[in-house]
Amino acid sequence: MSQSVLDPPTAAPAEPDRPQRKRRATNEGVVEIVGSAVAAVATIWLVFAIDGVTAWFGLFFCSYLLFFTLYGIVSWRKYGVLRMKDRLATVAVWSGAVLALVVLLAVVSYVTVKGLPVVLSKFPSFLIHDMTGGKNGNTFGVGAAIVGTVEQVALATVISVPIAYLTATYMVESRSPLARVVRNVVDAMTGTPSIIAGLFMYTIWVVPHGVNGKSGFIAAITLSIMMLPVTCRAALEVIRIVPGSLREAALALGAPQWRVVLRVVIPTARVGLITAAILGVARTAGETAEVLFTAGGGPHYNFNPFQGNQDDLPLRIYEQVFQPSAQAISIGWGAAFVLMVVVLALFILARLVGSSGSMFRVPRRSRSTVEDP
Repeated sequence: MSQSVLDPPTAAPAEPDRPQRKRRATNEGVVEIVGSAVAAVATIWLVFAIDGVTAWFGLFFCSYLLFFTLYGIVSWRKYGVLRMKDRLATVAVWSGAVLALVVLLAVVSYVTVKGLPVVLSKFPSFLIHDMTGGKNGNTFGVGAAIVGTVEQVALATVISVPIAYLTATYMVESRSPLARVVRNVVDAMTGTPSIIAGLFMYTIWVVPHGVNGKSGFIAAITLSIMMLPVTCRAALEVIRIVPGSLREAALALGAPQWRVVLRVVIPTARVGLITAAILGVARTAGETAEVLFTAGGGPHYNFNPFQGNQDDLPLRIYEQVFQPSAQAISIGWGAAFVLMVVVLALFILARLVGSSGSMFRVPRRSRSTVEDP
């Protein structure tokens, strides 16, 4: 049927205001990015060869800057400014991710190469004995340090996690000016250097009590100061994204706010809260500055964290790497490998817990059966 003269003309499809992303890279896109990279490396290498410069880091850095520029020019000339910005942003994000991954793999690989042979050569005695040397005076291990780390971090978790949960819940549920002040304090504590917490507890407790002031419990309190803001910030984000419709439904049924928090908000966000606690533990397990001023260290086992000096894995590493003998340094590398495995295991556990189930799953309640009259 022919279109009537009174009908409005069909509008042309509007130009997309954002670049059309493709899930897979095209051959043309691969040629563009690889060609820009090859041209950048060849140009910088030629310039460095003419000038006689042999700095590999400078070669890499200058090549990357030239590649970034060339790729931006190619994208701009072929696809326009919008696609150029999108592609450069994608390259920048991927570059940062690759750089972080390379650094992480380099650290993990180096510690593994240095520490794993030490652990395997004396396994399992290396994980059982303390630093007294044993009966023959030559059997050393980090068993006492492992016990100290477990007890101190466990006590710090018991102290800080409930406070962090309550603080995060207050900041989300309250609209008072005090909640903003608490949020600013938590943000400031997040950026506080760990040595400040160690010096704080050292000044107010260790110095007045002298040689009896250091203990595993004081180290645990110091660790809880650093664990509190990390766990609180993570719990804050988890509680904040709980759907408001759940709160409104519970309030509409007549439940008070405290019951809504305990029976709806906390159970709904339980997986994320567990993940926040595990991340706080992993963040604190490798702290050295706090235990350096408060735990005291020592070669013997001490199963009582409330009395006497207690060893710790970060503190043991710190003490061993400054020893003149090669054997002491190798023990430090072995302790570093053990600590790295513990921290990585905690981070993996946090990821598994976070992805094990839905965060917004309301606990089931028994259905009341209504009989027909």
